[in-house]
Amino acid sequence: MASRSAQRAGDVAWARTPKVNGELFALTYGAMVKRLVEDYTEIDEVNEQLEKMGYNIGIRLVDEFLAKAGLPPCQGFQETAEVIAKVAFRMFLGVAADVTSWNSEATAFSLLLADNPLAEFVELPRQYKTLCYSNVLCGVVRGALEMVSEEMRSLGLG
Repeated sequence: MASRSAQRAGDVAWARTPKVNGELFALTYGAMVKRLVEDYTEIDEVNEQLEKMGYNIGIRLVDEFLAKAGLPPCQGFQETAEVIAKVAFRMFLGVAADVTSWNSEATAFSLLLADNPLAEFVELPRQYKTLCYSNVLCGVVRGALEMVSEEMRSLGLG
């Protein structure tokens, strides 16, 4: 699937998806992260919990994506990356990601969000510089891919 057609498919999926107020979503997520920071003594534990929560969301969300996106099966890992970035992120978050930094074997890539709706209204104090605030997204991608038999490892970076 070419990037343009993936972008169009993402726009169509976004138009058909019921919306939640973005500010409410961002503030609710922020309150959840704050609670995790209060409940765990180490920031690494918070990062791990965010990734686990995302994983549990991803293993359920993939069914909704497959049912509503109406796309044919991906023909390879690069197409899978484009569909995640342009269709799935658009469908569920309202923003598209960019696929970058492929390794030489084309088995690893980065997803970059120019506009992260989870990070709206967020300013982290210095003592939380190692907090991977949006690590839930890494878990969502990992959980969804594992449900369609793609193994992955995620590295949350912010």
